[in-house]
Amino acid sequence: MNEDQVLHDLTPEQRAVINNSPYSNDDLAPIPAEERTWGLVNIAHLWVGMSVCIPTYMLASSLIAAGMNWWQAILTVAAGNLIVCIPMLLNGHAGTKYGITFPVFARASFGTLGTHVASVLRAVVACGWFGIQTWIGGAAIYSLALLALPDLAETPVIPLLSSDYIDVNIAQFACFLFFWAINIGLFVWKGMDSIKYIEHWGAPLLIGMGLALLVWAWINADGFGPMLTQPDQFETRADFWRAFFPGLTAMVGFWATLSLNIPDFTRHARSQKDQMWGQFLGLNTTMPFYAFVGVAVTSATIVIFGEAIWDPVELLARFDSFTLILVSMFALALATLTTNMAANVVAPAAAFSNFLPRLISLRRGALITGLIGILMMPWQLIANPGVYIFTWLIGYSALLGPIGGILVCDYFVIRRTRMKLADLYELHGEYGYAKGFNIRAMIALVVAIAPNVPGFLAQVTDIAVPEGLANLYNYAWFIGFIIAFLVYGLLMKSARK
Repeated sequence: MNEDQVLHDLTPEQRAVINNSPYSNDDLAPIPAEERTWGLVNIAHLWVGMSVCIPTYMLASSLIAAGMNWWQAILTVAAGNLIVCIPMLLNGHAGTKYGITFPVFARASFGTLGTHVASVLRAVVACGWFGIQTWIGGAAIYSLALLALPDLAETPVIPLLSSDYIDVNIAQFACFLFFWAINIGLFVWKGMDSIKYIEHWGAPLLIGMGLALLVWAWINADGFGPMLTQPDQFETRADFWRAFFPGLTAMVGFWATLSLNIPDFTRHARSQKDQMWGQFLGLNTTMPFYAFVGVAVTSATIVIFGEAIWDPVELLARFDSFTLILVSMFALALATLTTNMAANVVAPAAAFSNFLPRLISLRRGALITGLIGILMMPWQLIANPGVYIFTWLIGYSALLGPIGGILVCDYFVIRRTRMKLADLYELHGEYGYAKGFNIRAMIALVVAIAPNVPGFLAQVTDIAVPEGLANLYNYAWFIGFIIAFLVYGLLMKSARK
């Protein structure tokens, strides 16, 4: 047992407090060091499975659709990865050291009850992502079904689910619900073990699928030359920077979710070395690679089809070979499943379990996640690149950046990584604050979110917003993180004097 694992320091009385606490259950209690089985390779596989997914491909290719050339898009993705990797590793430290989930970790800064504010905000975003990934997987199944039964395309459109961006017919929605049932059923049946198993077997296949797409693009576009020499669409350097910073914020926002609840996974890691190197290598190699696949193949579609096809499901449906389409759609569904299980089920399930520990287990929390994911109508969120980047990715990064700033400041600056583990499970312990809520964290959260509200309103409504305030929105995660970090630190330091 290394020096970072502190569970052996618990007295019998403290263990009893955790076991008998109304704020604990089998899923929220700290994992003893001897029960942690994830090594560096497991953590790296986790990131391969989460990074190699259709939203990764779509994020990179949507940058092409926004006017960037291939190297500008890759630069944006790689820079965003390196930035978000910092809070990812920092927050992951607490999971490995104390064996706790994100909602329990957040109790130290937000309060035993205030943690619900942070964890539920994170959970709602994850529910949206769960719906997006499930819709993509369902779309792959629908494309396969059309090959066997072309008349499915003529099934009636469901007006309540449709919009100017997308029409949803009965067959599409049925395929979505079918894939939804696979995701929820597998997790409910196997729990966290299902993630480790799927990532282990899925990672190599997913990388192979990416390489196969690159080969197809290279052959059909007559080499990388034509597809990678596509110029950007910016008239001036200033036009590029106006696209780059929102793209960078969207890239950071892409993983802003996992940068918060990463303790849900690192609590299974055997050591800090395993979690840190596993994350750094898994994220910063796989994500740029798959982003390159996205931009290269999207650029190739301009050469091959005369238009940029940024949705890989739509692209693969244009292939002539039934066997090729079948294999490709299976790989797409697997890629979606691996990401969904790890990135979008665990966090909200843990948050809902934390809300009512005695009534909601991790498995029941997963079911709640799935139901909310349907209600959020995810097909609308990815119907076009503008909505995907500026409304969805940047919008929720304005909420999650401040939470990340508070967590990092509290754990590393205020507490210097030292927490009283048993007190995390008590209403009247050190982290009970004022009736369970740390008012200073709430103030920091509101103050940090406020500057980004005008820009968000400008995106989703016709409200006129001053240009300066609207432009702040392009840096939403950064502004929120920095302001929350500073405000929370000042408030907590003054309270301790």
